[in-house]
Amino acid sequence: MKNLIYLLSAALIITSCKTQTGMKHNPFFEEYKTPFGVPPFDKIKNSHYLPAFQEGIRVQAKEIEQIAQNTEPATFKNTIEALEFSGENLKKVSHVFFNLTEAETNDQMQKIAEMVTPMMTEHQDNILLNDKLFQRIKYVNDHKEQERLTTEQKRVLDEYYKEFVRAGALLNPEQKERMRALNKELAMLSLKFGDNLLKETNNFVLVIDKEADLAGLPQSVRTAAAEEAKQRKLEGKWVFTVQKPSMLPFLQYSDKRELREKLYKGYINRGDNNNNFDNKAICAKIIKLRQERSQLLGFKTYADYALDIQMAKTPERVMNLLNSIWTPALQRAKEELSDMQMLSNAERNNYNLQSWDWWYYAEKVRKARYAFDEEQLKPYFKLENVLDGVFQVTHKLYGISFHEIKNAPVYHPDVRAFEVKDVDGSHLGVLYTDYFPRPGKRVGAWMNNIRDQYVQNGKEIRPVIVNVGNFTKPTADAPSLLTLDEVETLFHEFGHAMHGMLTRCSYPKVSGTGVARDFVELPSQLMEHWATAPEVLKMYARHYKTGELIPDSLIQKLRNASKFNQGFNTTELVAAAILDMDWHLATITDSTDVRKFETDAMNKIGLINEIIPRYRTTYFKHIFDDGGYSAGYYSYLWAEVLDADAFEAFEQSGNIFNQEIATRYRQNILEKGGSDEPMKLYIQFRGAEPNPDALLKNRGLK
Repeated sequence: MKNLIYLLSAALIITSCKTQTGMKHNPFFEEYKTPFGVPPFDKIKNSHYLPAFQEGIRVQAKEIEQIAQNTEPATFKNTIEALEFSGENLKKVSHVFFNLTEAETNDQMQKIAEMVTPMMTEHQDNILLNDKLFQRIKYVNDHKEQERLTTEQKRVLDEYYKEFVRAGALLNPEQKERMRALNKELAMLSLKFGDNLLKETNNFVLVIDKEADLAGLPQSVRTAAAEEAKQRKLEGKWVFTVQKPSMLPFLQYSDKRELREKLYKGYINRGDNNNNFDNKAICAKIIKLRQERSQLLGFKTYADYALDIQMAKTPERVMNLLNSIWTPALQRAKEELSDMQMLSNAERNNYNLQSWDWWYYAEKVRKARYAFDEEQLKPYFKLENVLDGVFQVTHKLYGISFHEIKNAPVYHPDVRAFEVKDVDGSHLGVLYTDYFPRPGKRVGAWMNNIRDQYVQNGKEIRPVIVNVGNFTKPTADAPSLLTLDEVETLFHEFGHAMHGMLTRCSYPKVSGTGVARDFVELPSQLMEHWATAPEVLKMYARHYKTGELIPDSLIQKLRNASKFNQGFNTTELVAAAILDMDWHLATITDSTDVRKFETDAMNKIGLINEIIPRYRTTYFKHIFDDGGYSAGYYSYLWAEVLDADAFEAFEQSGNIFNQEIATRYRQNILEKGGSDEPMKLYIQFRGAEPNPDALLKNRGLK
């Protein structure tokens, strides 16, 4: 769900400046004179942000006061719609700023964030706790049957009413003041968590100065590590980081067990090193304050509060889903471990496998069982070809096309911009792609809006979308060659991009990805199914040197091994989702031991020592940084029930590009955003509720 104001993202950061300097020729105070009105990144300076935020807050506060003081009877138009389209300048700077603090931040911006965060939090509270404004919203909500509202308008009204109530609009004055204090403290703690995590991620490196210590590593991995070392002025050495494009190949192929352990522990101990960047106390404090805030609003736990507006609705339904997956997943993981231990024993090793051994021995078992090495795929997964592949898939499904905009301003040389056109040639929006890791970019992959889609005064505003990733970088000898996981991630984020790009709503509140959190992953996860379909691989998987298409024999090996290691993959994912739920169902005190809580939670469900949760508490950004997935990490699995069932519709038709099904999916899911109840939209597309067994079948667990 989109917040009332697009603010307080994972890295809420801005730069300090003198207000008068920032006001002069500030791009945020002018109409963008750029292709399709995209932000003039080449003209935006750090000194522009603070004045733009200050002026944006001032103007929106004035607009809000006019709405609240309006003496005319409250209506959807003069209250809800007026609120929805208030703060245009603030949204303008927010969309740019919050994207850059995620993808291209710096020390100066991070320092200023500490000043801006409480300012923005206070502004949001001033709106959400404005009693006169809320009374007008309540009046419209109580009398909505007297207005001829569309389904979308009813949905927008409902979203606003719930947002104000959940923010504390019904509290007494004393409780509202406490709510303000909680919001401010939580915002600052979240900001600190993210800053610590970025520093911990950037600070750890494994430097190798002996070629013998590279044993087992493919040449492409060695070359990438040598170039990383060169960039760090360590020529003649090899550097590995805890960014996944660097770390995972090392864990997968390195014969040096002690070095695998060192790199792996550098990753899993981020935020848990008892140093200046330690996140344990921050995590405990965040949970405690969320708990207090939820109880202030009448909810038993934060999980009850968070889930009240999601498809799942209750913690019980979430835990039922997770428990139904946990048992078969853990059993399969134990079988996988047994196979790997047998192989290790056959090699005359005298140790029990540990978590840092899993990728290495899983790769050995895969080679032995399927004669399949993922390194065989990489020459066929040149980034540009994969991107062209996802372009072709969406063209075949929806008729849309992508055209690079060479003169569009970008915020980093790695970024590319594309105009997206519909089947009739009309403009749909602009897509930015940003795929390589760098120190100023947070880890992971994501999609964001730089401009929402909506209709105002009869004019449709089309979106500007960004897809960001941290994929394998090009080297001096080869272009960016993606791993299978990176290919699937690119398709995943592209699914989010299509949700934001193809939307046809009237209000930004519910356009695009403005949907329930456990519904938003449907378009992204559904898109992953096309990534490795044989007919799709034949469209884009060409050898980067010869241009030859991927051979059928390799595609068959990939398909044969497609369910391999799913016990591990599912177990670590469900473990993280259960850890998230346990944190947000618990009663936390100042003396709570974060390490012990995590250990106890995993022991309770019987997680084996050779696997840890996909995210440990101190670097669980999904739930502690921006909080977007707090008590919600289960969403990926909830949505997988939907996406597995949805793809079956294409498969059962005998054509994964079935135009009738694709059109129905576009019209009922992608175009509708959050303008109606998610299950209602899904049923309109599929004809029935999803079959829960589809998830287990999709993962090969049934």
